[in-house]
Amino acid sequence: MENQNLFERWGIFRKGLKAEDIQESFANHLEYSLSKDRYTATMRDLYQSLALSIRDRMIEQWIRTQQHYHNHDMKRVYYLSAEYLMGRALTNNLISLEMYDEGKKAVEGLGLDLEELAGQEPDAGLGNGGLGRLAACFLDSMAAQEIPAHGYGIRYEFGIFEQAIRDFGQAELPDAWLKHGNPWEIARPEYSFTVKFYGRTVESKWPDGSPRIEWIDTDDVVGIPYDTPVCGYGNFTVNTLRLWSARASTEFDLEYFQHGDYLKAVEKKNLSENISKVLYPNDNNFQGQELRLKQQYFFVSCSIRDIIRRYLVDREDFGDFPKKVAIQMNDTHPSLAISELMRALIDEHGLGWDRAWEITRNTCAYTNHTILSEALEEWPIGMFGNLLPRNLQIIYEINRRFLLDVRIRYPRDEERARRMSIIREEGERKVRMAHLAIVGSHSVNGVAALHTELLKTRIFPDFDEMYPGRFNNKTNGITPRRWLLSANPRLAGLISDNIGAGWVRDLDRLAKIEPLASDASFRERFDAVKKANKRDLAGIARDLAGHVVDPDSIFDVQIKRIHEYKRQLLNILHIISCWVRLKQDPSFEMHPRTFFFAGKTAPDYYISKMTIRLVCRAADVLNRDPATNGRLRIAFLPNYRVTLAERIIPAADLSEQISTAGYEASGTGNMKLALNGALTIGTLDGANIEIMEEVGMENIFIFGLSSREVKELSPSYDARAYYERDPLLKETIDLVYSGFFSEGDKNLFRPLMDHLLGSDRYLVLADFASYRECQLRVGELYAKRDEWIGKAILNVARMGRFSSDRTILEYNRDIWRASPITVPYDEPTDGKTGGQKKTSS
Repeated sequence: MENQNLFERWGIFRKGLKAEDIQESFANHLEYSLSKDRYTATMRDLYQSLALSIRDRMIEQWIRTQQHYHNHDMKRVYYLSAEYLMGRALTNNLISLEMYDEGKKAVEGLGLDLEELAGQEPDAGLGNGGLGRLAACFLDSMAAQEIPAHGYGIRYEFGIFEQAIRDFGQAELPDAWLKHGNPWEIARPEYSFTVKFYGRTVESKWPDGSPRIEWIDTDDVVGIPYDTPVCGYGNFTVNTLRLWSARASTEFDLEYFQHGDYLKAVEKKNLSENISKVLYPNDNNFQGQELRLKQQYFFVSCSIRDIIRRYLVDREDFGDFPKKVAIQMNDTHPSLAISELMRALIDEHGLGWDRAWEITRNTCAYTNHTILSEALEEWPIGMFGNLLPRNLQIIYEINRRFLLDVRIRYPRDEERARRMSIIREEGERKVRMAHLAIVGSHSVNGVAALHTELLKTRIFPDFDEMYPGRFNNKTNGITPRRWLLSANPRLAGLISDNIGAGWVRDLDRLAKIEPLASDASFRERFDAVKKANKRDLAGIARDLAGHVVDPDSIFDVQIKRIHEYKRQLLNILHIISCWVRLKQDPSFEMHPRTFFFAGKTAPDYYISKMTIRLVCRAADVLNRDPATNGRLRIAFLPNYRVTLAERIIPAADLSEQISTAGYEASGTGNMKLALNGALTIGTLDGANIEIMEEVGMENIFIFGLSSREVKELSPSYDARAYYERDPLLKETIDLVYSGFFSEGDKNLFRPLMDHLLGSDRYLVLADFASYRECQLRVGELYAKRDEWIGKAILNVARMGRFSSDRTILEYNRDIWRASPITVPYDEPTDGKTGGQKKTSS
């Protein structure tokens, strides 16, 4: 089967995969699905027709996959995530179906351009950064590894905002990604669920007389699922991403309508549907916090009950539930799954507490993605109890029983009980969601070796001591299908020409190109690929933001969410200091370099928004200087998203991974950039450490304090002392203070610099000198271009460990224990006779 071309095997289905078959489907969809012809069709119509044609070729096997899971009674993995940064689907699906060439041929035969059509698709920006992109990579890998799996999340009507740069700062515009519909999804209203909010609880009885708690007088919202197929590469597995959309339980109040109060008549509908309206509403006020909590409970409640519904299709009890169901919570956002699974089992299915708790603990697992205290969600008791009274009762009971265990294990240690309690008692009482997730899960994992160690020793040491073995590490990974095969076809082609295409499914095979790092011919072709990608990015920078950049300069790239701990401020201060040296020191040599920035920040994050403004202002000033702009330029590329990342990453020479050691859980941008031949400059933080171990210390640039040194220095750290004793640093900061980058306005950046000198929480100034010296080594090595290329090739060759396929296989081996199953391409729907059998979709 491995030697049989997948293209040929797919040909047995109703929808052919030849170019002429695709063209026929395309024409049919244009006329019959969209009611357009060649005279009235827009480019978006043409994209929709092609997308529907490709979706057709996934649907039959999508149905077959789900039936196969059902027929073979497979254990299924349910991945709960509040974020999914899927990116565009058209090209990715063509690649997964191994029909990219035929698709391109079909489109060109119609006088169209595939890349132009693909460009009509909006990014599905249902995430804020690495968390959502990781979830998308994991879905890809679960399908590629033939693991029966479903993703669950929210179908936000408006995703992460579109970013524009206005007056040198970030402006947020709505991301109406569903404005023209989504051809990849299918609504499943038959699997809708009603979700309760507010109300009160009362005691009642089951028919057998046993006590029961009922949640009554509620405001109800309906969750409608929308399914998107997730196609496995090189196999016939098509898994499902199910996203929930909120709808009012009643469309409008007829009584208000009849009396002419039309706004009041639809008020409840509008409030209900706000739940899935926008990704991450501003939570600096009570209404925003409550909406965030509503979103989390809404999708968790729908998902948990959908999981139970599917399990009960062929069962009448819950005896096998943990054997057939694995629930993975992606960070704390879905941690209400613990209390909601308990509520559903006890209140809706009549299980006793002990049995329900045993099932919950053996079913649920929790991935932690942060050590930042502000990101470990806590909800005020008053708000939580008003919104979710029954869940709060259950959490109180979980906590009561848990603290009893703590006190038995550690008698007379009330301080320990206070630290471990799910309820924070000091100050305003709050529910600690991370504690709930840990107590209610059989596995808790970090996402890089250092991150996991910090969870065990600094953040949750009491829990690690009480539950030995529960904490484990699963270093993140990325899918090579999107981040090399799709994003960088030139490099993917070069690799496949030399070692074959097996690396697409087994990234460890990249090691076969390692000997080619010393082959002059291969280095020359590798360099040609990088230069072509850089020319492409130069064109994008010009078209997108008006930047004129030199493709022969070092492309120095920092692309990620803008946040203080990621230290874009360290980067821009170093850039300004380089300009100062170029102006003052004729002997200072600097290889021409273009510094690329891209990333969004939260609309209410003042310090990060001011950092963006400083980067853009510095770009405006320094790029104008004819004496230096041949050696130093800055380009901020707006509206960073998956599609833009796919264009930047293949062109990067240097990957900036400069977070304060101990604060970045893992990072995956570091992996994507290294996989595409960028050398890393970074701290000993997150997965940087493991990348260093894989590629070799001589093929990476490491600087700065270690996490241990950061912890030791922080209590006595004096940022101003570093400023005072480093003349170049002082001159750089004083230049910002002076109004040089703000048209003489000394007040514009004063708060940012005051914040840096007064409360430099992330030790920017402590690492500045080390960073500066490390950057000098970067320039020196790049001047030896042939040596640089050899190191870039070694980075690519040694990135096999960072495939999300490896990560998923580790999750499955250690946590989920779901048996992979190969979905055949010729099995009848009931596995025997071709008859139709009850499905559990």
